[in-house]
This record gives sequence, structure tokens and C-alpha cells, in this order.
Amino acid sequence: MSYRSDLLAALLLLASTGIASAADLAPTPVKATPIVDVPFFIVNDNRVTYAFQPTATDPGVPGTTAKQVYAFTHFDAWAYGTNFINLNMNKSDHADPAAPCGNFHSPVFGCSGATEFFGTLRSTFGWNQIFGTQVFRQGPMHDVSFEVGADGEVENNFVAPNKKAVVAGLQFAIDLPYKGFFDVAPLYYQEWNHNAFVMPSYSLPSYPGVTDGDTRFKATWAIEVNYYMDLGFLPEYLRYFAVSGRAGFYGPKGTGAPDGVLSPPHDTAIEINSEPIRLTFDASKAIWGQKYSHFTEVWVAYRYWQNKYGLDDSNPANTACFTAGVNNRSCTEKTIYSGVTVKF
Repeated sequence: MSYRSDLLAALLLLASTGIASAADLAPTPVKATPIVDVPFFIVNDNRVTYAFQPTATDPGVPGTTAKQVYAFTHFDAWAYGTNFINLNMNKSDHADPAAPCGNFHSPVFGCSGATEFFGTLRSTFGWNQIFGTQVFRQGPMHDVSFEVGADGEVENNFVAPNKKAVVAGLQFAIDLPYKGFFDVAPLYYQEWNHNAFVMPSYSLPSYPGVTDGDTRFKATWAIEVNYYMDLGFLPEYLRYFAVSGRAGFYGPKGTGAPDGVLSPPHDTAIEINSEPIRLTFDASKAIWGQKYSHFTEVWVAYRYWQNKYGLDDSNPANTACFTAGVNNRSCTEKTIYSGVTVKF
């Protein structure tokens, strides 16, 4: 485009001056402006993580269980929004056994620890980008977005969960100091799952209408929160630290069966799945300098998960959370754990 416009201007100049010799009509070489190759992804970030949770829990397994966590995380930003993918594999110790062990009604021993696979997808579509405006960037408000996503989970323990969930709603993105952010998303939430303990062959009494343990919960509300901030107020020689966190609040979703089929102990409660604080040390920046910032991070975090999977930790009739009328501490998780994350 630049070459064509420059050539046209030269020809017009020649015509206006009346100069028409062959030499004068020879085009002057014009250097074309190179076309800028704009990448589709403005940000494309991939990381792997290993972590160890010493006091994790699994509903129906009394006490705590140690878990090794292996994770892959992807985040990208493109012209109209963002995509986040998190894939986890959690390996329990023998306290949380794989099937056929783990049936606390008739325990079986000798199994290895259970393995769980969990995946999360969240995508946003920014209103500023869609509508070509800056109306939704006001003060600390960075943007308002449509958000959609899905969750999936399977585990080879006795309960044999097979979770599938979808979410849809809005996300409000707020800027924090030191290049930080705070995102809050009110969402619609719908879940389908499986629970071996509501199969007639394992339930007393048998529940008509629940023949295979498959459950479809009622649609409910959810609120998901994420934040991150570098500790930029620290002295220069200590600026290797950041704090982050997340929290998910999920409303009661019924029993997963038609009304009246399952007894009240199976009613779900508000679930809080959170990591309110994670302190991260940028090890690669500390060792190799700013050029390698966030390539290798070491972190420690606190995890709090109340009413895991919606199971009511305050209801003594809930036999997953209570054993002989005593809370077995399996439906709420409180653990301090640590890990290392590497960017590639």
C-alpha cells in the first residue's frame, strides 16, 4: 500500500511540472514498509506444577490423606478475551484407596491410593473489545466480560465420581497496584455426576429412580474470585515475591435425584473451595535476573475447602461426613502445602 501511494504521488508531480522525458518517467525505487506479523495470541503462557498436600481429605475417608499434585496450566489472551485451562492429576496415599477399597460400609483393604483427574476451562469475551470502546474501563475497573466454562473430574475410588459441569455469566476485572488484578465472576452453575453410594445395591433403603448412581443436580449459583499482585512495595533487593489466591462459592444443588427420591441427608450445602493465599518466590529472577522472571517459582499456600462437593459437613445424618455420629473430618479440608511451578 505504501509503494502504490508513493508511486502515484511521483507521477502526479511529474505531470504537474510538464517534464516527460523517458529518464524522468523512470520510477524511483521505493522501499516498501514491511507488513507487521501480529500474533493471534497476545499472551500465551504454559506452566507445569508439582505440589504436595500433606493433609488433604476425601469425603467418606476418615481423617486426612497425603496427595501428590501434578498440573498443567495454560493461559492466553487474544483480541477479544482470554482462555484459561487447568489440568490436574492428584495421587492419594493408601489412606484414600482406589476401588474396590474405600467403601466405609464394608471396608476392603490392600488397594493402592486413588488417582483423580480434574480439568477446568474458563473463557472470557471482553465488552471493551467486542464493542470497540473504553466505556467499561473506569477507574480501577479494567473490563466487563462474558464468561463461559466447564469442569470435568473422574477418580478411580469406590464412589467413582464422574463430574461434568458448565458455567456461564459475567466477569468483572479490577486492576490492583503493582500490575495486579482482582477478578470476580457471578455465574450460573449446572452439574452432573456419579455417586456409588446412592446406587440401590449400596444404599439402605434402596432408592427407586436411582439405578446406576448417576446424578443430575439442580442448577444453582456460583461466584468465582481470583487475584494476583506482585509485592512491589518491598525494597528492590526483595522484589521476588507475589501473592495470589482464588475462591469458588457454589450454592446448594439438591440431591442430584428427583425430589423425594433421596432422603434429606443427601441434600447439599453451600460449597467453598478456596486457596485464599499463596505466597510465591520468583526463584529464576533471583538466580538469573529479570530476563528470566517467573520461569521458575516456588510457593507455599493455604487451602480451605468446606462442604467438599456440596456434602453438608454439619449434618450428622450424612454418613460420608460422619462415622457413628462423629464428624470424621473428611468433608472439610484445611491444609498448608507447597510446590514448584515451571514456565515453558
